[in-house]
Amino acid sequence: MLQAVITTIQQPTDCVLRLASALAGTEAGLVIAGDTKGPTEFDLSTVQQFSPEQLSFLSIDDQLASDFSLTPHLPTKHYCRKNLGYLHAMRLGATCIYETDDDNAPIENWKPREQWINGLRFVTAAVDDQPRWVNVYKCFSDGLIWPRGLPLDRIGDALTMGDAPETSLSTAADETGKYWAPIQQGLANGAPDVDAVWRLVLDREFDFEDRASVMLAPGQWCPFNTQTTWWWPAVFPLLYVPSYCSFRMCDIWKSFVAQRCLWELGTGVVFHAPEVVQERNPHNLMRDFEDEVPGYLRNHELVQILEDVSLQQGPEAVGPNLRACYAALIDRDIFPEKEMQLIDAWLSDVPAEPA
Repeated sequence: MLQAVITTIQQPTDCVLRLASALAGTEAGLVIAGDTKGPTEFDLSTVQQFSPEQLSFLSIDDQLASDFSLTPHLPTKHYCRKNLGYLHAMRLGATCIYETDDDNAPIENWKPREQWINGLRFVTAAVDDQPRWVNVYKCFSDGLIWPRGLPLDRIGDALTMGDAPETSLSTAADETGKYWAPIQQGLANGAPDVDAVWRLVLDREFDFEDRASVMLAPGQWCPFNTQTTWWWPAVFPLLYVPSYCSFRMCDIWKSFVAQRCLWELGTGVVFHAPEVVQERNPHNLMRDFEDEVPGYLRNHELVQILEDVSLQQGPEAVGPNLRACYAALIDRDIFPEKEMQLIDAWLSDVPAEPA
């Protein structure tokens, strides 16, 4: 069963109502994690054919009363509250978790995804370019735009596309030519996920083109976010949002750890043409810029640390690999030691055999 997960401190936004409408009349559920600021109840009764049984609203009191090991360690007033939403979705028996935000609404292209897909494009990158950064936004637009988390000195890198994958993806394909893609990111129109530099200099309404999906190979890096992303059970442990880093980097650094762990499964992240429109909540751009500085300064270093860490292959190693990645990042002072306490609690809460 599909479970959509968001966190919010607002009453139902128009975007959330439109998401509920997209789920109405199906068996899919909607899990909403609140925080200390925000509603104590969540009313979606105005959404036609959306059943009350489809909604799981977790108020802060509900969260604090939960029996998850992570609960007493998780900070409040933080996006990391979404972790309890993920765990609740797993407990409900989710066979796919779709995560999004309260300012993103499905558009016509939005539809439940399958984890085996075809019709993909692939990126060709120079083998001596390490790490190999890819500006995926270039695959869906000829305009000057880049995703939040891409190093500023890689914005202008050339990009070559092809229909054939690198050999490192050969084990991800089945006999029908479909590729296993347990993490898939959709793009957002309107206010795409870009950094504060883009918004301060180039900000405008922006729509991507409806082009074929792109799969990255092991060794290729592109940040992805938590705005419209699909996850399947084999990689549920990688959903973890870290607590002890800057707010604007928590989902970006999560994405780098997830990509590194995907390589040990012989696959990579997939990016789709836009499937939502973001009607962006108010932001202080200079505050965003300040919060993004750790990424501007350390993203090169961070992914090199992850490339150098020794991991195990196979789905049974996903949890241990997540822990090994954070241990390496803690050792290099990317995260403080107290992050590991949360990771261990998280891993103890994730079902050993997800649905």
